[in-house]
Amino acid sequence: MSNPASKPDNHGTATRIIHNRRHKDPFGSPYSPVYNTTTYRFKNTEALLDVIEGRTEGNLYTRWGTNPSIQELEQGLAGLERAEAALAFGSGMAAISATLLAHGRTGIVCVGDLYGGTQSFMTDHCQALGIPVTFLYREEQNQLAEQLNQSGKLVYLESPANPNMAILDIGAIAETAHRHGALLAVDNTFASPINQNPLSLGADLVLHSATKYLCGHSDLTAGALMASAEFIQPVANWRKNLGQLLSPETAALLSRSLRTLPVRIRQHNENAMAVAKAMEKHPKITKVHYPGLPSFEGHELAKQQMHGFGGMLSIEVEGGQQAAAQVADKLRVFLLATSLGGVESLVSQPSATSHHGISREERLKRGIGDGMLRLSVGLEDAQDLITDLNQALA
Repeated sequence: MSNPASKPDNHGTATRIIHNRRHKDPFGSPYSPVYNTTTYRFKNTEALLDVIEGRTEGNLYTRWGTNPSIQELEQGLAGLERAEAALAFGSGMAAISATLLAHGRTGIVCVGDLYGGTQSFMTDHCQALGIPVTFLYREEQNQLAEQLNQSGKLVYLESPANPNMAILDIGAIAETAHRHGALLAVDNTFASPINQNPLSLGADLVLHSATKYLCGHSDLTAGALMASAEFIQPVANWRKNLGQLLSPETAALLSRSLRTLPVRIRQHNENAMAVAKAMEKHPKITKVHYPGLPSFEGHELAKQQMHGFGGMLSIEVEGGQQAAAQVADKLRVFLLATSLGGVESLVSQPSATSHHGISREERLKRGIGDGMLRLSVGLEDAQDLITDLNQALA
């Protein structure tokens, strides 16, 4: 666990993450080497006990999180969300599951749409462990106070949500949660820390599937949690005992990726806006879900709580599920694949992937139409992406 609170905080995001260092390399490298080690030697038993019992700082065992490569990554992650501390995990689901087990045992109340893996963990595992879980549709968020009938619960949400990009008022939900003695956790994966900072809006814990935008190259799997040191510590114990830590090599790769995150996100934003505007005019597209469009239902709220509108959007193809599948199959620049947030553009059909196991009635209730395609807009030339969509729709 890294705590960067004592470091100067007056630089911009790009400067902070590029110059994120915990260690001065004796050979002059501007970046830290990979500490590919599991254990650390001590000069004597007294020095070993000083570290174990907390009298001095030091590294003991990598699974516990005491590895210089991992600690430096966590320092950078905390800085991105302006958090006091951060934890790195082997996957986004590792971060989510440890957080739910640490802070949700009194009960979890979910607001709005969720990533399928998160919903599965809550339904199949949390409830099996005796943890009460309540799911509220976005339109039912006025029932949140009623569901927080005892203190100590955890409110959980995604904004923008997968796959319809629905926006929730993070500040208002945080205020309701805190008034009833609950914490608020926000999955910020779709927005990224460049476009949105839930902690500044009142959230208590922020989660990321670092596999997505934080990595940005589709070449590693990782997760992250950012929060105060007080809220981080219980999660750190679950991470240690469940063996959810990422490797030092993966930590170093992710630290590399974070240095280009601000410039990558700016291009994702720009490309996605261009694609959304082009698709909004296309006669075979019945609806475009993108927070940056004035026609989008949550556009005004997105303008208030986001700095940019992100690289994710969904389109609804005229003709339903079969027509949408034909469009996806004909795309040549967009790759037909799951996941998101990489430099390459991806297309997926929620009814065939993330929401395949949900009944049609339930999907439609959640605003996920038969003809919906989810686009992860990458860093290619925007016009090439638009041309590819046009030829597939022709």
